[in-house]
Amino acid sequence: MSFRLTLCSIAALSAAAPAFAEPVFNRISSFATADNMAEGEDRARATSAEIMTATADGMELIYSDSPLNAIGLIDIADPKAPKPLGNIAMDGEPTTTVVLGERAFVGVNTSESFTQPSGVLRTVDLTSKQVVANCDLGGQPDSVALSPKGDMLAVAIENERDEDVNDGALPQMPAGFVVRLPVKAGEVDCAGKQVVDLTGLATIAPEDPEPEYVDFNANGDLVVTLQENNYLVVIGADGKVASHFSAGTVDLDGIDTEKDGKLDFTGSLKAVPREPDTVAWLDNDHFATANEGDWKGGSRGFTIWNRDGSVVYDAGNSFEHALIRIGHYPDKRSDKKGVEPEALKYAEFDGKKLLFVGSERGSAIGVYDVANPAQPVLTQILPSGIGPEGLVTIPQRNLFASANETDLGEDGAARAHVMIFERAEGEPAYPTIASTEDDLIGWGALSGLTVDPTDPTVLYAISDSAYANQPSIYRVETGAKPARITARIVVSKDGKPAEKLDLEGISADGKGGFWLASEGNPEKEIPHQILHVGADGAIAQQVELPADLTAGSTRFGLEGIALAPDGKLWMAVQREWKDDPKGQTKLLQFDPASGDWAGVRYPLESGEGWVGLSEIAVHGDNLYLIERDNLIGQAAKLKQVTSVALADLKPAPLGGDLPVASKQVVRDLLPDLKQWNGYVQDKVESLAITPDGTAWVATDNDGVDDSSGETFLWSFRM
Repeated sequence: MSFRLTLCSIAALSAAAPAFAEPVFNRISSFATADNMAEGEDRARATSAEIMTATADGMELIYSDSPLNAIGLIDIADPKAPKPLGNIAMDGEPTTTVVLGERAFVGVNTSESFTQPSGVLRTVDLTSKQVVANCDLGGQPDSVALSPKGDMLAVAIENERDEDVNDGALPQMPAGFVVRLPVKAGEVDCAGKQVVDLTGLATIAPEDPEPEYVDFNANGDLVVTLQENNYLVVIGADGKVASHFSAGTVDLDGIDTEKDGKLDFTGSLKAVPREPDTVAWLDNDHFATANEGDWKGGSRGFTIWNRDGSVVYDAGNSFEHALIRIGHYPDKRSDKKGVEPEALKYAEFDGKKLLFVGSERGSAIGVYDVANPAQPVLTQILPSGIGPEGLVTIPQRNLFASANETDLGEDGAARAHVMIFERAEGEPAYPTIASTEDDLIGWGALSGLTVDPTDPTVLYAISDSAYANQPSIYRVETGAKPARITARIVVSKDGKPAEKLDLEGISADGKGGFWLASEGNPEKEIPHQILHVGADGAIAQQVELPADLTAGSTRFGLEGIALAPDGKLWMAVQREWKDDPKGQTKLLQFDPASGDWAGVRYPLESGEGWVGLSEIAVHGDNLYLIERDNLIGQAAKLKQVTSVALADLKPAPLGGDLPVASKQVVRDLLPDLKQWNGYVQDKVESLAITPDGTAWVATDNDGVDDSSGETFLWSFRM
């Protein structure tokens, strides 16, 4: 009786309890490669994280740092708090590292020129962190692979071409090849080196193969991409060419083909060569390629192949479309290769067959379930740093990591990073906002928010000059997770998209239309102005700032607009103009009924870089502002919301002395920005507050130009 009751109780509890959620990947930490420099080194130097691997126990990551001619090591024993283990000099440019036991094998390019390529495989003892052996490779190495049995190394000797010669066209000798090196007792048998000749195979420049990437399957077979030749070669475990075939072409529809400051996905391209970069076996009979493209091609997706060269699946435009929907489309690459899939990694996590596809230009990583290679299923898109180049899977610890090569290196700019993700039960933390599946709505560079007066769950966002030829208002439903962009309204004049606008602020007018603030830039002859538009985005009124005010203006103009209860508009000027005391900027007031202008000065915090205002909103009896520095990552020190009481504001006519507003800091946004465990984004640019006091804040991803592409939209109660 007792036993039966216990079973029934368990059954009842099981029925009542929610089903276990499917595990997902979420970012848990990030590591700036500059942190691996020794004390006293110049941290402003360019650094990078390119191709990356992990030690067998999954406790350390090792990445190639080409600018520093070194490999960098990271301690991830606690993956939520990675620690620097320093750099090891390679006396040349490292390309790829693989690890066997306590040995790391590093391909190092030592070439004097394109016509005299050379390279070595250096063996590094990971305990002493010393180079203990070298093996001459006879050419310039790119990818290095280690067989699953640990008995063979393979190196793609690319002997890459000079892109400045003959427009980069092939052939450019000497030809590349593949090197196979036996591994005996954990050491490289350099004397047993085998050169696999790949000439005479490709249909494009067969005399000049340029192998890019190699990967072993469990049987010891190698697959090799010849990217510039648009070709693939399978080398058997016996070291002989088993099969070879063209990577072929793809017809693409529904893509943006023009770098023109707008997102227009109605274009098409025919017979685009795939030109694959990274390749990864899924099993002994199938492999996938990331079709980055090089000099003539790039199909913006990935392909899964049978080993005989037949196509099992091609992503077409689907991978790029997925990135478009989360705001990660790089318009400035439209006339080239779009999102440029470059990195690729396959692994099994608890029996789940997963393929990770990294977009170099979209700075995001697609996670695909490839249990059926003919029907991959996109399960997640992960945010990465700028330019994911190397991907690492550590299934035994439920970890995944990306190496992001781009280091902007300037003061306040993003540095190269390694991002670490953990697979666990829960919900994806990213994306926080995405357009619907119904329509392909491209978006990005969100620079202002306002609340729909008729529905507090709906926001409207504005895009800035990143899309100068398509200024847009986006309708955002916040009830879904992620929030959903359901419509785009193009700001127009005389039936055409408006020109010479840099929209940085939006406020609902309470009548179905909007007031917009255009920042202005005298250097580019873009006027400082506010605009009144209808529900359809058509401009009904343009109001330029008074000439005697703008005579002292700079490019740091209007950064927000808000409609107060008395019907007057308030605007925030980002930074000091020439007529402002140091450390003070202006809050401007405009009365639409009378046309009168007035203002007050706002005291800015001191800080590194520059400090300015990014947004203004009205709620209750207060103005709320975003005040921030222009710094990113570890350098970021000031991101906050402040308030100014409307009753205390006594705006004075422009042209004379202006009173100084008194402010209060109401929220530090730095902890909010750190919740996604990447580096702190610099451009917190949007704020809207609902009637119940819920504040919505968003970051500006700069249209994925020199940016990770990440847009964070979140809320809190004031």
